[in-house]
Amino acid sequence: MAVLQMRKINICGLRKDRKSIIETLQSAGVMELTKTADEDSVFQKMDTLSYRQVFERNVLTMEQALEVLHRYAPEKTSMFAALEGKDIKAAEEFRRMETECEDILKVGKQILDFEKNISERKANVIKLESQIESLTPWLALDIPMNCRGTKRSSVMIGTIQGTVTLDQIYEAVANKAKELEAFDVEILGADKDQTCMVAVCLKEQAGELEDALRSYGFARPSQLVEEIPSVQVEVWKKKIEEFELEIKQLEDSIRQYEGRREDFKQVADYYRIRSDKYSVLGELLQSKKTFLVTGYVPEKDTVSLEDKLNRYDLAFEYEEIAEDEEPPVLLKNNAFAESAEGVTASFGLPAKGEMDPTSVMSICYVFLFGLMLSDAAYGFIVSLACFIALKKFKRMDSGLRKSLKLFMFSGLSTLFWGILFGGYFGDAVDIIAKTFLGKEVTAPIIPAVWFIPLNDPMKLLIYSMLFGTIHLYLGLAMKGYMLLKDKKYVDFICDVVLWYFLLTGLIFILLPTELFSSISQMNFVFPPIVNMLAKGAAIIGAVGILFMSGRSSKNPALRIALGAYDLYNITGWVSDVLSYSRLLALGLATGVIASVINQMGSMVGNSVLGMIVFVIVFIGGHIFNLGINVLGAYVHTCRLQYVEFFGKFYEGGGKMFEPFRRNTKYVDFKED
Repeated sequence: MAVLQMRKINICGLRKDRKSIIETLQSAGVMELTKTADEDSVFQKMDTLSYRQVFERNVLTMEQALEVLHRYAPEKTSMFAALEGKDIKAAEEFRRMETECEDILKVGKQILDFEKNISERKANVIKLESQIESLTPWLALDIPMNCRGTKRSSVMIGTIQGTVTLDQIYEAVANKAKELEAFDVEILGADKDQTCMVAVCLKEQAGELEDALRSYGFARPSQLVEEIPSVQVEVWKKKIEEFELEIKQLEDSIRQYEGRREDFKQVADYYRIRSDKYSVLGELLQSKKTFLVTGYVPEKDTVSLEDKLNRYDLAFEYEEIAEDEEPPVLLKNNAFAESAEGVTASFGLPAKGEMDPTSVMSICYVFLFGLMLSDAAYGFIVSLACFIALKKFKRMDSGLRKSLKLFMFSGLSTLFWGILFGGYFGDAVDIIAKTFLGKEVTAPIIPAVWFIPLNDPMKLLIYSMLFGTIHLYLGLAMKGYMLLKDKKYVDFICDVVLWYFLLTGLIFILLPTELFSSISQMNFVFPPIVNMLAKGAAIIGAVGILFMSGRSSKNPALRIALGAYDLYNITGWVSDVLSYSRLLALGLATGVIASVINQMGSMVGNSVLGMIVFVIVFIGGHIFNLGINVLGAYVHTCRLQYVEFFGKFYEGGGKMFEPFRRNTKYVDFKED
């Protein structure tokens, strides 16, 4: 339960060594760089924008090349690829990238050129297919579409909107130009949108015939080809075949680089590292001979960092962190508690002066998660699956590893509570015995070590409230610890001890009442001295809060008003305790849904078909129940920590420690 101590470090080195020193800092990955002083006449920043843009463009090129390669030669990965983490490459691989990156980059650009050529040819194919489709209605035409006629005759090729017959066309021409007789019309093809036709007449009557046809909706086609349509279509089809052959050849050319995939990944990460390096170089203050670096380093890493920098001529200076300065936060916990660091970080890392609540919170989190899921079989499955994943995939991301460890511990807690409550896939054991083994089940075959929540929900509700009260008391105790640590003894008495007096007194006053007895079905009888002490503690706590909560104010009236307002916060405590009823709700939900699934699976009865149906419903139903209730337990356990527990003592707001390191996407380059 610790926030690692940070030290602020100033480094002044020779300008000629700046790139080597920055690379050393980047490979060490233990220093978060901060902004140095403003520029002046001596120290100024170097413009590295053009370099960064080149490196970022190279990263983009390799990413696009990988995407293209994956499209034509998909990478074979397992369904657990997300758990495998990054490949680890030796330091010589990084040095190899320094010498071969340009050649590999050219290969990446070649792949993008192939893709561009493929896209162009596919566009041409689509264009030709569209042209063929538009020419299909004219395939019956045995003359070129741009034919205008002969010396004595005129040919009119065109379309009429909609579907019309030959008789309708002749009738329309006859009505419009009655003296026309020497002409011929032929319909070539038709669909719901248009009718394709060709008309032939004497040259001197062409204008009159065309006017008559236009009055009926005649229009010449926009696409006029010099060849006969059927001949032109064959030419285009042959061209499409040529394009498709070229596309296949280009795709094969891309696939031949499948073995270079790892090189592409490493080069992408190499340029990503270079981009980060030059981004930092652009922020350094540099004079003609020297440069300055300022940042935070965890105290435990300062010695090792000094050893790595000793080979350079530089000055290494430690600076006191100012009171108003917020250093970055890095948590350090034991193997159990570190699994819940992600939960703490999601709410907010400790601010300056705050303690790290992760150790205490992790115990509460695992305890409450198991109580919400509360099925031994589910807990065993979750913990075993997480354990196998943790053992099998050693290189998974640290954040994912911590999350899986948290679920593994939570699964063990679920197993514990499931044994106490007698839940093994709900009542699956009893249902199987009754349906398929013919046993008369009058009591659970595997009895609960403690009690069955479905049979006694009020008992679980009372214990949920009890666990909630303990959780809230623990949060108040954490606040007291922080006050004592800061030597705020008066605040400790007024803001912690008095509330313990008031709350404990009220609880002992409530327990013997008929109201509590009717709800809990439990009777508490305390000796008179206990009742008197409870009332005295409650009065002392209430009066103390009334007069001391507003102690910062010198105005007596305002001081009492502030105390009364703080005393009214007792309703907030009641609300917080009632929030723990979700422990009952989710615990019952798991058992009820599991029981319903078992009942549904057994409805067909004891037969071969019944067994098959039961297995299918059992597997599908319990996978769904496990998934939905694991999600619910995770969300609601987080809520109890964030709102009820942290609300008593913790604010957060610290800034995460983000060291300057080799931020890679695909591989990690191991140091020598």
